[in-house]
Amino acid sequence: MEFDPLLLSRIQFAFVVSFHIIFPAFTIGLASYIAVLEALWFKTNNPIYLRLSKMWIKVFAVSFGMGVVSGIVMSFQFGTNWSELSYSAANFLGPVLSYEVVTAFFLEATFLGVLLFGRDKVPQGVHLFAAIMVAVGTFISSFWILSANSWMQTPAGIEIIDGMVHVTSWMQAIFNPSFPYRFAHMVLAAFLTTAFFVIAVSGWYLLRNKSREYARVMFSMTLWLVTLIAPLQVLIGDLHGLDTLVHQPVKVAAMEGNWETRGNVPLLLFAIPDQQAEKNHFELGIPGGASLILKHHVEGVVPGLKDWAPEDRPHVATVFWSFRIMVAIGFLMVAIALISLVLRWRGTLYEARWFHRLCTLMLPLPFVAVLAGWITTEMGRQPWVLYELMRVEDAVTPSLTGGVALTSLIVYVIVYAIIFVAGGYYISRILVGGPEKEESPSDEKLRRPSRPLSAADSPF
Repeated sequence: MEFDPLLLSRIQFAFVVSFHIIFPAFTIGLASYIAVLEALWFKTNNPIYLRLSKMWIKVFAVSFGMGVVSGIVMSFQFGTNWSELSYSAANFLGPVLSYEVVTAFFLEATFLGVLLFGRDKVPQGVHLFAAIMVAVGTFISSFWILSANSWMQTPAGIEIIDGMVHVTSWMQAIFNPSFPYRFAHMVLAAFLTTAFFVIAVSGWYLLRNKSREYARVMFSMTLWLVTLIAPLQVLIGDLHGLDTLVHQPVKVAAMEGNWETRGNVPLLLFAIPDQQAEKNHFELGIPGGASLILKHHVEGVVPGLKDWAPEDRPHVATVFWSFRIMVAIGFLMVAIALISLVLRWRGTLYEARWFHRLCTLMLPLPFVAVLAGWITTEMGRQPWVLYELMRVEDAVTPSLTGGVALTSLIVYVIVYAIIFVAGGYYISRILVGGPEKEESPSDEKLRRPSRPLSAADSPF
């Protein structure tokens, strides 16, 4: 029985990158949240912030470790499964990925040790500085990774000589046309993912009447954050879509399920795209909505998929529905933020059990939104690995056999399943234990407050 090495390599890369992206999406925001908690502990002496920071540092350490393991494997695939891409694009991807290791990973790894083990060994200000440096490291890491991935979406600052990429302008290559929007979109997505994870944990504590003073602080802080950045994410997403329309119009055509280039294109809420028949079934949409969003006029002309040859189109149904899943969850986040404002105004934010239950149920949805967004981005780029420069089938390792690709895929699935179960178990044990478990006699030795403090001292 023959196995297709290209198909298996694509499945493997999709599986590995989907597993990996869950952890950066969580740890980028969590590192910043820990830095804020450490800063509040430094400023107010309130032990609530100290114990919350201790608990979330443990969660961060486990998540960071899982992200590192999955990230290393992901980079290996460039050599094992996609050597033609690695060879052709080495002059750009090699340095950029190296910069990520040198400037970000070393920074994170160095100060993470201080953050994890240095609380009783270094001054409090140094420990705060370590927390800030870990947070900065996550931003730097995401900067380089998003730059590399965005360059694959919108290549710039290069020329092709004998099939090899040669950089003519590092500034244009690094800050390629899609990078600013994608970087902002991903960072905000990471903040929202962390915020809703913390909100879900806080809601669960409130439902179980557990760690209420800690839960109130976490609940209020992160809901304020969501109230600020969820609407901002909608705006950034819209700008990202407009940029994509300029540089990758076929992706936008697939996102909108639009087959004919025309004006007055509806914003489809539901449809079943038919790739073979080149049409949609069971359409339900808002007349002129897509034209209004993309062209700011209901009669604005939006490109259709038929402008491209069938072999140059992405898989429409996948892009169409993954985009809608992401957008739907995004607007649900905005709704949660608005509801929280109403409950604050009524003074029932900490008593509305139905809202706490809703927030708890929200826990997996930000991760689903991140995955849906990446599926939209990566599948929408198909059939190109370097947009309009190298097709996917030309990037795979020529000597790779189907048997080898299948074996590595099975091994990755098994190993990642073990990692996920073990990591998930330890994280759940930390959260079930709660912040009170982080109380210790050494708390008083670290810094004794001048007066008793409680959750009432929280500025949130």
